[in-house]
Amino acid sequence: MSTDTTASVSTHILDTSLGRPAEGVAVQLEARAGRDADWQPLGGSATDADGRCKDLPALPEGTTHVRLDFAVESYFEKKQADAQQDAPANRDSGATGVFFPEVAITFAVRPGEHYHVPLLLNPFGYSVYRGS
Repeated sequence: MSTDTTASVSTHILDTSLGRPAEGVAVQLEARAGRDADWQPLGGSATDADGRCKDLPALPEGTTHVRLDFAVESYFEKKQADAQQDAPANRDSGATGVFFPEVAITFAVRPGEHYHVPLLLNPFGYSVYRGS
């Protein structure tokens, strides 16, 4: 929750290739106070069945920049393994492995504001935006 002296952050992930929330994706949160400051790891969470991280750590006072690091590789590997149990391997692209093993989003924050940053994800692309 944001206060007059801090900002707050929330996120969720939608797998647009399935039209469903992405469950079980690890998300790490880092913050820094100023563009030249070092990043400070604050901790993380994992997305729930609704694709949301409801327990990200609070931001320290003085935070000006935030980084969310989404570890999507294991999510896609599990999804591919589940799909291949009942069907032959995907022959469309001939690709193996995961194209984006992680997605790191960095954004600026101001005290007193809440920042909801959804990730729209598919195996070969992603998009983010400031939500409400």
